[in-house]
Amino acid sequence: MQELLNIKELNLTLDKERILRNINLSLERGEVFAVIGPNGCGKSSLAYTIMGLKGYTQKSGEINFKGEEISELSVTERARKGITLAWQEPARFEGVSVREFLSIGARSRGREISEEDLNWALNEVAIVPKKYLDRNVDDTLSGGERKRIELASILLMKPDLVILDEPDSGVDVVALNNIGNVIKDFKDENIGVLLITHSDEMLEVADKAALICGGEVFNVGDPQEVSDYFKYECMPCEDENPEEHQEVYFRE
Repeated sequence: MQELLNIKELNLTLDKERILRNINLSLERGEVFAVIGPNGCGKSSLAYTIMGLKGYTQKSGEINFKGEEISELSVTERARKGITLAWQEPARFEGVSVREFLSIGARSRGREISEEDLNWALNEVAIVPKKYLDRNVDDTLSGGERKRIELASILLMKPDLVILDEPDSGVDVVALNNIGNVIKDFKDENIGVLLITHSDEMLEVADKAALICGGEVFNVGDPQEVSDYFKYECMPCEDENPEEHQEVYFRE
């Protein structure tokens, strides 16, 4: 595999609060890298910093993508380089049909798609094309439906790196299986996946995992071993600076 993303000594401070602490992670093309940890530990902040969202500029450290340091690039520039973020709560687009939404995403990556492509992508996420293509991406769709349609859009975009922030949040068991299959599709397309999750089912599709607590990486390795470490060998501990971050864990 070829290295796609390399993060070195990344530190992030928001409103004088240190959120990420000396993060070191690397991800290869076609690799699914899961990030787990308690609520408030910095998982989503890591995703937003990699994507370059407003306010999430690291205090220090490097973000190297395809061999290029991208810390100074805007969200739009990073997207053009091939990074895509799928939100925990997918957006609504009043007046935009599913067909238009999928086509716009593909064109943003310079790809023209056919009706066959649209049908394939929706079928991959267990959405019936003829029932949904002309519906709007608005609140008439459930959160789970919008989440799967967003994943279909990413399949058509074919980015180099997709960041999935809690893709399993608010979906049923059937949708969870569909999302797992889509992640396998990303892998088959040699797309790197940074997967932020709490779900054991999602971890089954991961090649590697990292545990983040209190903004620090505590363990990197086999997903099941990292998950077991988090479940059985970590416990809440006293924090000398409780105002600095909400949760800190340590190994017994």
